[in-house]
Amino acid sequence: MHIIRNTALALGLLLSAAAQAEQKLVASSPADGSTVEAPAKVELRFGEKLDPQHSAAKIVMTEMAGMSHASPMPVKARVSAGAEPTVMLITPASALTSGTYRVDWRAGEAKGSTTFKVK
Repeated sequence: MHIIRNTALALGLLLSAAAQAEQKLVASSPADGSTVEAPAKVELRFGEKLDPQHSAAKIVMTEMAGMSHASPMPVKARVSAGAEPTVMLITPASALTSGTYRVDWRAGEAKGSTTFKVK
């Protein structure tokens, strides 16, 4: 009986540690849902140190002014590590034009997105 209880306790601790280790986006610049002038870069800040081998991001233009039926368009951009190990930078190859953008990110097993509008 003690073996079963100890095994269940150990399994619970392992699952708890795995859940806590999952990356979480804690801030972005531009902020999620904001309307801004065209940013030179997008900064994603996570709660834990990023593993560059298992981290990625892309920018997609989801709405363009005057073109309500346009399909989402990928934006050519470079993804790099920030000065801090918890920061990912996405730098568009050219200036972002007016419209709505979604940043899709992956950090380890975690995935998510954030959106912003450019005036």
